[in-house]
Amino acid sequence: MESAIAPHLRCPRTRERRSADDFQPAFPAWTARDNTGSSQLVMGYFGVQWRGDAEEEKAEALLSELVRQLGTGVSARNVERATFVDGAGWDNEVAIGYWPDEAAYRAWWQQHQAWWADPARENDGVGLYREIFLPRMTHLETLFSASDRLEGVGVMFGERSAEPIREHGYWGGMRDRLPASQTEALASSGARKVVSETPRRRCVISHEGVALIRSGQDWTDVTGEELALYQDRIEPTLRAGMDFLRDEGLATGCHFNRYMHVSMADGGKSCRSFGMSAWRDLAAMESWAEHHPTHKAIFGDFLQVVQALQGRLDLRLFHEVAVLQADAQIFEYIGCHDRTGMLNGAVQHC
Repeated sequence: MESAIAPHLRCPRTRERRSADDFQPAFPAWTARDNTGSSQLVMGYFGVQWRGDAEEEKAEALLSELVRQLGTGVSARNVERATFVDGAGWDNEVAIGYWPDEAAYRAWWQQHQAWWADPARENDGVGLYREIFLPRMTHLETLFSASDRLEGVGVMFGERSAEPIREHGYWGGMRDRLPASQTEALASSGARKVVSETPRRRCVISHEGVALIRSGQDWTDVTGEELALYQDRIEPTLRAGMDFLRDEGLATGCHFNRYMHVSMADGGKSCRSFGMSAWRDLAAMESWAEHHPTHKAIFGDFLQVVQALQGRLDLRLFHEVAVLQADAQIFEYIGCHDRTGMLNGAVQHC
């Protein structure tokens, strides 16, 4: 085994791990390894939002334009499309792009900034938003249950750990995989603030220490009894947990949550879904995962399926987690309702 923390990011710990030095995980897992040499990467979520069949054609046209933009100039290294229904019952489709460093993203943004700033965007008849995250490599970790298929930021990195990693399979492993956790508490400070540029265009100034997670599953290779158990046991319990965070997550420290399904448009692969959420801080996310009944149910059902199949699973799981500085987050919402993304719970009503 090896540490999830890359060799060049290791340093003497001043904060203890949650696991003992001789801890042995019950099953193997791997982490993505960066081959870009960057100190900070960019994840961009570019979404459209609509309600009713009458607006769907407009939304699809806008989403196609966003996907086209992501493939031009200093294009994103990995582009995916995903759909979800939000807590207000609106349909959403998102194009997700990854860039290896801030300079590449800024060069791309310079080409397309005028399109976003055009007042015509406020009259397109559907909601439009962009959520940009710029995590430092010291504040990012990934986890994969299989060694032969990467997802998300892992596709851009292109490599994985040579050996299974040590820091997983216990509560607190997520924090221990973050290089910054060796010396930092990763606490949050400040609060969100909504700034209205025009009546239909709003930005959110975020706070220090927001924790971002994308956690997914790929059942492409799942068949027979395992597929039945996934469809009848794992997925319904997972969906219930995702819906709880979407509808009631603010009380647990979750700013927003989306249960998204990867679209097959533009070459996307079927049989993949993921939850994507932003939290007040890593501690709030950890508390929900370790203690809340909705996540205990997800974890419990999964373990029962593992036992029923005697550990032989073709289901692939992954996640990527980042802890973000306040100036490493950009949120812009055009014609979107108040429960969209980081607007959720931050809009003040008179």
